[in-house]
Amino acid sequence: MINPAEPSINASIVDLDALVLSRAIHARELSCREVMQAYLAQIERCNPLVNALVSLGDPEALLEQADERDRQLAQGQSMGWMHGMPQAIKDLAATAGMTTSMGSPLFAEHVPQGDAISVARVRASGAIIVGKSNVPEFGLGSHTYNQLFGTTGNAYDSTLCAGGSSGGAAVALALRMLPVADGSGMMGSLRNPAAFNNVFGMRPSQGRVPFGPTPELFVQQLATEGPMGRTVADVARLLGTQAGFDARAPLSLKDPSALPEAALQRNVKGLRLGWLGDYNGYLAMEQGVLGLCEKALGDFASLGCEVESCQPDFSLAQLWDCWLVHRHWLVQGSLGALYDDPDKRRWLKPEACWEVEGAAKLSAADVYRASQSRSDWYRALQRLFERYDFLLLPTAQVFPFDARQAWPRQIDGQEMDTYHRWMEVVIGPTLAGLPSISIPVGFNLAGLPMGLQIIGPAQADHAVLQLAYAHEQLTQWVRQRPPGNLR
Repeated sequence: MINPAEPSINASIVDLDALVLSRAIHARELSCREVMQAYLAQIERCNPLVNALVSLGDPEALLEQADERDRQLAQGQSMGWMHGMPQAIKDLAATAGMTTSMGSPLFAEHVPQGDAISVARVRASGAIIVGKSNVPEFGLGSHTYNQLFGTTGNAYDSTLCAGGSSGGAAVALALRMLPVADGSGMMGSLRNPAAFNNVFGMRPSQGRVPFGPTPELFVQQLATEGPMGRTVADVARLLGTQAGFDARAPLSLKDPSALPEAALQRNVKGLRLGWLGDYNGYLAMEQGVLGLCEKALGDFASLGCEVESCQPDFSLAQLWDCWLVHRHWLVQGSLGALYDDPDKRRWLKPEACWEVEGAAKLSAADVYRASQSRSDWYRALQRLFERYDFLLLPTAQVFPFDARQAWPRQIDGQEMDTYHRWMEVVIGPTLAGLPSISIPVGFNLAGLPMGLQIIGPAQADHAVLQLAYAHEQLTQWVRQRPPGNLR
């Protein structure tokens, strides 16, 4: 075993950004075997501290795959930009020949025959799948713990929450156990863990990344796959791999967002940014969250952007009610059959049962009214985009909290009445189907990170990435404050 207190002898390899690593592999400056050895050593050193990666593959078998990638390069063949790069797939996404448990004992031995669309695209680009990243049970809640694999600890303090549901992915990224990572989100599962671990996480526009294959093709429009990375350029490149139409997902968009790195550079001077803050006091915020985000507003101002406060003309209480209906309804659709079987129900966590039971109280009229509310919300944001190019909003309402706690029971003295009320701040872009990226904006006095959402108009994924890139070049928070275990 590698002593966690000792720096990795392969630190220079795992410190490379994904695009830089890709170029080094293709220039034959690094062999795929060297890269795999470095990442396996980093996983051995760091993963026992945080439990971010699960269902890890056999090291010798992974090295054999790396050797095969080297032979391909020696023959002038490359599978794509991820050729020979280690990747761990979020444990909600079907991965052929590998346990995909969804964090549930009910699926502890579930080995899919085929890949999810996004997994197949990553595999086709040359990535070597080393394992899975840990998730909450069925992805429910923004705290990564489950009965099967246990709890994932935060990269900056392993006793604290990592966020979720892409918590394992975010922590693995932050601790350089992966060069880039896939995630997914129904609520805030790509953005919240990114904020909690000082990396980037992007929820793409509705339909940008085909989701599935799934049994139901037309109703589920909240969940999406998406990219996470330590740089905006890496996020953009992975999005380009994940995105693009697939006939098995008929609502997916035809145009992929594969962008050359240079395309991220943009003069952002004069862009109009609307700051939503805490929705005029509607959202409870832990002390320090708004302060860090407001400091970031100054960063945008120094880039030449025009920043002003604004509010949507919409009831935020109504928006939450709309969210609850959609959430109950869709979770029941996926977990209802498990709940109906008493032998399986006992393995479901209470929050999953609560969602299914909430759906039982809904009528078809309730669901339709919620869809109308969702449509009205989209139109309210559309009116804001007539004045502003982008909207800004905190990524989270709290800093990483004690990992032994299922969820924060109160924020600033305000009781949280559900297991996900404490992350209400993320539902706006989700329900509107808008592109939103969480960018790092600094640390509180305890050294814990926070993020800010950049929200763009419908299908403006490229523009969102460009603004995030401009902020990254100015601040470089990922490089400025790596986790202590890396120092």
